[in-house]
Amino acid sequence: MTAMAPTIEETHDAERGPTRRCIATGQSRPVGELVRFVEDPDGAIVPDLEGRLPGRGVWVTADQKALARVAKGGLFAKALKKPVAVPADLAAQVERGLARRLANLIGLARRAGLIVAGFGNVEAALSHPKKGARIVALLEASDGAADGERKIIAAARRAGLEIPVLRVLPAAEMGLALGLEHVVHAALFAGGLAQTVVNDAARLRGIQGHRAPARHEGNE
Repeated sequence: MTAMAPTIEETHDAERGPTRRCIATGQSRPVGELVRFVEDPDGAIVPDLEGRLPGRGVWVTADQKALARVAKGGLFAKALKKPVAVPADLAAQVERGLARRLANLIGLARRAGLIVAGFGNVEAALSHPKKGARIVALLEASDGAADGERKIIAAARRAGLEIPVLRVLPAAEMGLALGLEHVVHAALFAGGLAQTVVNDAARLRGIQGHRAPARHEGNE
């Protein structure tokens, strides 16, 4: 008997894990690089950032251009095979939701002991052979001073480390997530939720596009 082709909710790649087809590009990507959308009871499209809402999901690459295309081109209706309402502020909904989710994940990672915050603490972790080797990402406030960020990156390179820099939340929101007044520099260690933090930071950055955040030169 001929096997049925997998639906957009069932595709799996042996190397990349679960994948879904983006309705904007037609390409299959790991679920961590996509945003799931469903139709709510009123017939409107809503983002399902947790991936738990009932109903048939459709997936869009976490990219500003991809989201703009599906919001205007009738691709949601085509994928769901029925008329649906697409909110005018859908992109803003996704961005706000991802920012809240990322802040919550950062808070959970802190409580799990996977984050250190503050310039001195991050610099010390980078220079420590064992701690430095466990750092999977540097978290930099989107409105932090460029000079402070350069110093942190230089400290990582002195230690022989090439670590990705995640720059998506402002210092006040970073601080709120970490239980401090404001945070400009933090380091994320491997384990637990770390990869989810990295994935969601990448999703949020993709939705934000190439907007240059305002930097405050006093924030180091």
